[in-house]
Amino acid sequence: MKIILNGVEKPLKAQTPITALLESEGFADKLVAVAVNGAFVPKSRHASALIKDGDQIEIVAPMQGG
Repeated sequence: MKIILNGVEKPLKAQTPITALLESEGFADKLVAVAVNGAFVPKSRHASALIKDGDQIEIVAPMQGG
């Protein structure tokens, strides 16, 4: 299946949970926010929320400024 991750099309295995995607993208131990099709997904649901074909996913890490 294919998804859009941070604006880039990417192939992904079917029935992939958000936690597996975060691991494969190097975000496993990072503080990030995840939105699927424009809806925020709380961290408590990352393991149970399965990504579907065509989903648009945004992974956002906080930035410090000053």
